[in-house]
Amino acid sequence: MQNLILASSSPRRKELLENLQITFTISSSEVDESFDPSLSPEDIVMELAERKAQAVFNENPESFVLGSDTLVVADNQILGKPANEEDAIGMLKMLSGKQHDVYTGVSILSAKGSSRFYEKTEVWFWELTDEEINFYVQNGEPLDKAGSYGIQQLGSMLVKKINGDYFAVVGLPVARTYRELKQLGYPLP
Repeated sequence: MQNLILASSSPRRKELLENLQITFTISSSEVDESFDPSLSPEDIVMELAERKAQAVFNENPESFVLGSDTLVVADNQILGKPANEEDAIGMLKMLSGKQHDVYTGVSILSAKGSSRFYEKTEVWFWELTDEEINFYVQNGEPLDKAGSYGIQQLGSMLVKKINGDYFAVVGLPVARTYRELKQLGYPLP
């Protein structure tokens, strides 16, 4: 049986991959997450996902290695993880009452071949009050998430609607990842 390695320490990606009932291990390494700002958001997330996967694949060339990265883009501005609570408040105010895009890139590397793709999901936020934003930020949830929110937990109160793959917003487009792994020859039903 081929080994699958998730090149991420994200608890959300771990949980999403567990939903597929696949046996895998986790091995993440520190990679440079800087990027060329002239690149498109889709190219940025695929490049960062590939860097993460490549760093782990170099140490495990007989395995299938899965890397992923997520960005939020609002008003042509890339919103990564907030530096602090003040930064998170600013991002949430920027997203309030508007539509933004979430890009999640995936890279799968194996001796049998590789795959690199992304999913884009449009997300609309309700108009948020300062009290709602402060309540959410004080909870601590936004501090480790691109765009300062997580759609799957308390942050669900912020989201009016989405158009696209919900799981890509959480951090891993599960159905597409399953199909790409299968196409590369990973043993799946």
